[in-house]
Amino acid sequence: MDLWNEAVTLSDELVRLRRELHQIPELGLQLPRTQEKVLEALDGLPLEISTGRDVTSVTAVLRGQGGEGEVVLLRGDMDALPVTEQTGAEYSSRHEGRMHACGHDLHTAGLVGAARLLSQHRDRLAGDVVFMFQPGEEGWDGAGRMVDEGVLDAAGRPVDVAFGLHVMSSGFAKGVFASRPGPLMAASDGLFVRVVGAGGHGSRPHQALDPVQVACEMVTALQTMITRRFDVFDPVVVSVGTFHAGTQRNIIPDDARFEATVRSFSAQARELAAKYTVQVCREVAAAHGLEAEVDYVLEYPVTVNSGPAYDFAAATVRDVFGEERFQPLPNPVTASEDFSRVLDRVPGAFVFLGASPAENPETAPFNHSPLAVFDDSVVADAATLLAELAVRRLAPR
Repeated sequence: MDLWNEAVTLSDELVRLRRELHQIPELGLQLPRTQEKVLEALDGLPLEISTGRDVTSVTAVLRGQGGEGEVVLLRGDMDALPVTEQTGAEYSSRHEGRMHACGHDLHTAGLVGAARLLSQHRDRLAGDVVFMFQPGEEGWDGAGRMVDEGVLDAAGRPVDVAFGLHVMSSGFAKGVFASRPGPLMAASDGLFVRVVGAGGHGSRPHQALDPVQVACEMVTALQTMITRRFDVFDPVVVSVGTFHAGTQRNIIPDDARFEATVRSFSAQARELAAKYTVQVCREVAAAHGLEAEVDYVLEYPVTVNSGPAYDFAAATVRDVFGEERFQPLPNPVTASEDFSRVLDRVPGAFVFLGASPAENPETAPFNHSPLAVFDDSVVADAATLLAELAVRRLAPR
């Protein structure tokens, strides 16, 4: 069974699907046209298909020949970003302000390819495969919504292991897979602060309670806190992304607001970040006689690859594609992933796949850029790896 050559024969069809999806990017949890394209692509395959109740997800179950064997989950996310495309590609987005700038169109096409490959080899599967076509990865917690709706029990029994991959428009050579055991991607949380003061005339600050300079001090204090309260070998990143205050330069406003993203790589550091960031903001405000309304919102946990699943995925890449096609990562990355919702429940592995067509991928536009470009040729690689992981995990013993 040579799944790679079979994937190559499907390549034109998968690339066509990818480009169709690229032209009709949709945002968030409601992706009706994307869902329709996926259902069309799966039509005729021996799959048990269901769609989400509150989100436009697609879950497909392929029954192998193993009765009550293991269940393998394969995931592909489908949503786009609120970005206006500037690549100039002939298949560019038809919708201003929406773009598949993170490569989820390739993920979707790759998972369709895996479903087609595995459907041709049901007799080689001593267990079942769940295909998880997920909306809302880009900040909408679509994976969490699908977990709540039962994707991990779609086969009628719990998933035993889960795999996913993510294409990268920069940083890795085309066709190179990369991952690491343990923490792979950061937890992501949100810090929301409103500093409550008392407005007044800019020329008489002593008759007001200026929230602007206090909020500014908080931003600086948060960075100092990170360097003094956390182990450098268990890092935390706090970045303030929005800051809003006032209406005119000579008016001291009543309040100032800012929002920050908080990234961490362990449950312990995450717990401490939630404690210390809130404490710093409230106590800086109190030191100046002001109040601070602070909300710390837990978003996505750390994306953690289980050791055995990582070893299995790495060995599969090396065996199928060659030793040079796998790159162990020395460190995790600070981006986050809602596939962490799945890996928080079941063991599994997440893998990156280089998809840059540039001669020097290190300088190519990164994911989320309006100039990000992904090479179509890696769709066959993605389909092959996902299918191989399922076949090898569910091989009769």
